[in-house]
Amino acid sequence: MKKTILSLLFLLPTLVPAQPQPPAQAKPLVFTHVTVIDATGAPAKPDMTVVMTGDRITELGKSGKVRVPKDAQVVDATGKFLIPGLWDMHVHTANDDFITMFIANGITGVRDMFTPLDRINGWRAAIKEGKLLGPRIVAAGPIVDGPKPVWPGSIAVSNADEGRQAVTKVKADGSDFVKVYNLLPRDAFFAIAGEAKKQGIPFAGHVPERVSAAEASDAGQKSNEHLTGVLLACSRDEEAIRAEMDKIITAAGSSPASRVARSAANLKALQSYDSEKAAVLFARFKKNGTWQSPTLTVLRAVAHLDDPSFTNYPRLKYMRAPMRNFWNPQNDFRFKDRTAEDWANSRKVYAKYLELTGAMRKAGIEFIAGTDTPNPYCFPGFSLHDELALLIKTGFTPMEALQAATRNPAKYLGLLDSLGTVEKGKIANLVLLDANPLAEISNTQKINAVIVGGKLVTKAEIEAMLAKVEAAANRK
Repeated sequence: MKKTILSLLFLLPTLVPAQPQPPAQAKPLVFTHVTVIDATGAPAKPDMTVVMTGDRITELGKSGKVRVPKDAQVVDATGKFLIPGLWDMHVHTANDDFITMFIANGITGVRDMFTPLDRINGWRAAIKEGKLLGPRIVAAGPIVDGPKPVWPGSIAVSNADEGRQAVTKVKADGSDFVKVYNLLPRDAFFAIAGEAKKQGIPFAGHVPERVSAAEASDAGQKSNEHLTGVLLACSRDEEAIRAEMDKIITAAGSSPASRVARSAANLKALQSYDSEKAAVLFARFKKNGTWQSPTLTVLRAVAHLDDPSFTNYPRLKYMRAPMRNFWNPQNDFRFKDRTAEDWANSRKVYAKYLELTGAMRKAGIEFIAGTDTPNPYCFPGFSLHDELALLIKTGFTPMEALQAATRNPAKYLGLLDSLGTVEKGKIANLVLLDANPLAEISNTQKINAVIVGGKLVTKAEIEAMLAKVEAAANRK
């Protein structure tokens, strides 16, 4: 079953002809009378003119006060709203369909958490050469996991020496960061942390089962994905639960028995939650600068896959039959043996994850928005908008949610000098909306146009791109 999943996610051939770049923007592109939401945290700026020359924003100011180049393509954007291009900071890019759906949803940057680097580099080259319209891709390459990895294609690590060797290999192969995973031994994890610091490469990912979330933060893990280990670290029974999990993992590895035990551990942690301990942990995250990528979209999905009303998405028309079949929980080794009680308990834990996200936001911890596409019912491109809505549900303001997918990713990646906000001199990766996302975050879905490196992709072009994906997905 694992090999089947791997082939679905990573080994499928290119499935549709690459979407070509729009013609090079020979003339400057100008939006007039647009409301700019620059994602710096400043209020919206109405009636603005934005001039883009090449791939940069070259002028920005009040309409009537900014000189419009004579040869410019001018778009009257009255009643529209301009935001920075969006980032999905946790994806697994399976094929060209995904690339298309990212752009169609205003996603001009992604952080890929596990796709073969040869495929990633192929997309990067095609995008750079103008053969493919796609987002900027930051990539981990292979996962670094324990001696019996959860996923095929991972780097198996048994001890500290192998951990250090894995960091060297990942960096030499061209990965942008090291992704750590569930089954890493303690000594290997801390060796990876030390070697990553020595070699100047970030490490991020799951908090391993044998390491506490506090320890991972102290060791320099840059971001924690899916809130792994956070609920357990807030339990007054953390040490006892972790010791029990260690015995099971040692005996069972990534088998069904260990997955059942992990679910049981989450429930025990929920029942023994200690708010004072949580406050201490959150202060530690803030002090250490540990980012959170909660991927609430996937956490919600894995708690509701037994509910037909949840899984009845119109977006399924964009997904190919193999992926739809994979999304059936009876075909996924992680979910097929769950009972009704298991599903009910998973929903209780998910509700606590929402609460934890809101509490960490109040504690001043920084967040990046991600979806874990294409885990079940995490749709490429589309689900990033769902993630923003879920952040609002936890207490984020619309500006904070928007920043989690714009300014914050740029800051996290060290790219804030060129990306993440709508400001003069920055790369023109932008989204033009028909409605105000600060009034209602779901308005990020009302896309009028996407600008990728200064090139305009119109609404009609977006609709044509999605129609091609839909036709390919439903072809007999």
